[in-house]
Amino acid sequence: MGGESAGMASSSLNPTRPGARGPARASHRLAAPPRPALGSAVLRRRVGAAAVALVVLYAGYMLWFRNLPLFSIDEVTVTGATTNERAITEAVEQVAGDMTTLHLKDDELRRVVAHFPTVASVGATTSFPHTLHVTVTERPPVAFVKVGDRRTAVSADGYLLLGASFDPKHLPRIEGLAQGARLDGDAGAQAAILGATPTPLRDRITGSTWDEQRGGVVVGLDGGPDLRLGDGSRAHDKWTAAVAVLSSYEHGSPSYLDVSVPDRPVSGG
Repeated sequence: MGGESAGMASSSLNPTRPGARGPARASHRLAAPPRPALGSAVLRRRVGAAAVALVVLYAGYMLWFRNLPLFSIDEVTVTGATTNERAITEAVEQVAGDMTTLHLKDDELRRVVAHFPTVASVGATTSFPHTLHVTVTERPPVAFVKVGDRRTAVSADGYLLLGASFDPKHLPRIEGLAQGARLDGDAGAQAAILGATPTPLRDRITGSTWDEQRGGVVVGLDGGPDLRLGDGSRAHDKWTAAVAVLSSYEHGSPSYLDVSVPDRPVSGG
């Protein structure tokens, strides 16, 4: 009897193995990944549809809406042009016919004003419904050159500023030649140097020339030495070096100052 009782107690305290495996299988089934919720698939479809709609709307705006006659340009204003203003305005009006206030073609504007050497850059804005506003930035004259019997202003980047008004008493003369609409290499180097002249020295410049024996550009300075500046590169650095050296002389000045290498100025004479 004692053995049987012990066996029964053992059986009640230790469940059978089949019973023990049942909860383990249930736990395994609970760990399986859940199926995707139906709401996630709907959300993805809605996002995709919205993206397609945005692409269609953008394409419609770019290809159709912004080119509607409702936004055609009927009036053009040009500011900033002191030379060839009428011709520039007429040229802009011609290309503006293919634009609208919602669709400006900047490349076309730059192309049409590039025929005018006095124009350095151009910008444009619009006002609804039909007006185009063009702002011109001109190349300022820094010197003049004689082409035949005619004096013509030139810019720092060597363009002949045909039609630009200037006072030859207030601009130095460049000794050089022009090739088409621009100065040649030697004269262009002089223009680059003169374009960087510090304001306090501009009225003191008596002229400019190119002299191979003296290293390139030579600028005459009223009451000062001849300035030898080499080629047209690092123009601002060369003038900075020249001003620093000239301001250091307390009694007189040398006959020449060579700043063709601005880090190592040399004076003499």
